[in-house]
Amino acid sequence: QVQLVESGGGLVQAGGSLRLSCVVSGSIFRINYMGWYRQAPGKQRELVATISSGGSTGYADSVMGRFTFSRDNAKNTMYLQMNSLKPEDTAVYYCFVGRNYNMDYWGKGTQVTVSS
Repeated sequence: QVQLVESGGGLVQAGGSLRLSCVVSGSIFRINYMGWYRQAPGKQRELVATISSGGSTGYADSVMGRFTFSRDNAKNTMYLQMNSLKPEDTAVYYCFVGRNYNMDYWGKGTQVTVSS
């Protein structure tokens, strides 16, 4: 079993920054896919950023150039640095891990609210 716990969400004004963290614990053997997705009320889930087994990072067009995904393997922690935040970034953000491009485990989410 794998557990993920997000933190770092909150209320920020447009143009501001937040850094989300996600601590991963449990049986993470052979995990080769991880990332963040978000869900806003009334909208479909959106994949925000991912890292695959080869180390390549992908971003949604909506966050390209503003968000940066990183990880600290020694701490089993991944981060999402979010800059130049916009009201449309308001959502619950979830981290996930999995194998072979599947989202097998995810956290309970952290709320990000961007005021205009």
